[in-house]
Amino acid sequence: MTWNGSTTPTKERILASLPYIFPLVVAFPFGIGLIKLLPFLAFIYLPLQPFLQIYYGVPLAGLAVFFVLLFAVVRNQNISNFIRFNTMQAILIDIALVLCNMVYSVFVPALGSHLIAETTANLIFIATLAACIYSVVQCWRGQYAEIPGISEAVEAQIR
Repeated sequence: MTWNGSTTPTKERILASLPYIFPLVVAFPFGIGLIKLLPFLAFIYLPLQPFLQIYYGVPLAGLAVFFVLLFAVVRNQNISNFIRFNTMQAILIDIALVLCNMVYSVFVPALGSHLIAETTANLIFIATLAACIYSVVQCWRGQYAEIPGISEAVEAQIR
């Protein structure tokens, strides 16, 4: 990636990590089974309870958040590239989750196997959790989080 430099302002690091709340909230339904098995994972979602209530309680809240992040942050040239990059990366992770949800809801009931459904949901949840935690840690370090495939698409969108 061409932007491998470090960013120093703490405010910028915090702001760049906030959009990763969005994919974590969207991934929550995939992780319900795993959270029941491993209750310590619930601590990750404790601070996200208000976001979960708004996202799943208000119709079209996810779509509104998507457009606000896209047009107010990503397309705003006055905001630093670091924040725009991480916001777009969170949006693309969310889009991948929406696509996974559509495929999951169509194919898993057709297979009829509870084991396959649980394994697929757990895999989606763990992958999202890992990508978001990695990205947030990289934000706090002031470095760009490079997720194969997604980061290249983000870089193309930001330019």
